[in-house]
Amino acid sequence: MLDNKKVRIIGFPSDLGASRRGVDMGPSAIRIANVGPRLRQLGYDVDDVGNIPVAVRESVAVATDSKIKYLPEIVAASKELRDRVYESLKAGRVPLTLGGDHSLAMGSIAGVTKFYGEKKQKVGVIWLDAHGDINTPETSGSGNIHGMPLAHVLGNGHKDLLALGDKTPMIDSSRAVLIGIRDLDPGERNAIREQGVRAFTMRDIDEMGMRNVIQEAIKIATNGTAGFHLSFDVDCMDPRDAPGVGTAVRGGTTYREGHLAMELLHDSGLMLAMDITEVNPVLDTSNQTADLAAEMVLSAFGKHIL
Repeated sequence: MLDNKKVRIIGFPSDLGASRRGVDMGPSAIRIANVGPRLRQLGYDVDDVGNIPVAVRESVAVATDSKIKYLPEIVAASKELRDRVYESLKAGRVPLTLGGDHSLAMGSIAGVTKFYGEKKQKVGVIWLDAHGDINTPETSGSGNIHGMPLAHVLGNGHKDLLALGDKTPMIDSSRAVLIGIRDLDPGERNAIREQGVRAFTMRDIDEMGMRNVIQEAIKIATNGTAGFHLSFDVDCMDPRDAPGVGTAVRGGTTYREGHLAMELLHDSGLMLAMDITEVNPVLDTSNQTADLAAEMVLSAFGKHIL
């Protein structure tokens, strides 16, 4: 974040990209966990601009394409998010986007790459997730767009979503890193290999340790870039610590591994923007997962034990 002590919080209250309902309440849950006041305690000037407007399913009159569900509505919301993120950076504030399903990353990354693209600078991405999120409408088994954002960021998929960025791809695959993956579709395995995305599975974390994984990820994502966009899906964490997610997968990162990852990413000084996604209060216990999400944000923005 290049020593920037100004943050803008933007909510993306969408569950259109997912099968399970309720993740649209994620931004409220994270705010209830006091993410804004806790950032202020760290010395940040926090500007919370509320939520962008997102259609609710009940308001959508016409059924959408089963291969890419709710496309027009997600495109409209993503354009709004793109513009809000871009405006935040223009105003000298680090954008923190609260989700909502992970389809939001297309809009947030489009805003970041637009801003730095105008400076003739590239951006990398570090993506923490149990899943690859690199399906296209052709490879997706569900048609849910929250399983497709990384594919579109890297230039593959539906033309309307690719058009969110000022250029295609928004980010070069050689500067994209996946961390914590443990549940991939066959098409995603092929895409990761063919596109040369560096993916650290849970086995890699077990064998290498989170410190080495993050250090390598930073090198990849910042090679020839202004810095990296951090996209954090809370389901990268083990469900014992983060039960309130729609697509939980056993064997995720531990509580301390999550904090260590965020602390190391902050210490690099190269985080340009952050997403925190997929908190589903309907599936949570006493707002435990939203509080965990807020804690991860705080570590990413510089909170340390001492």
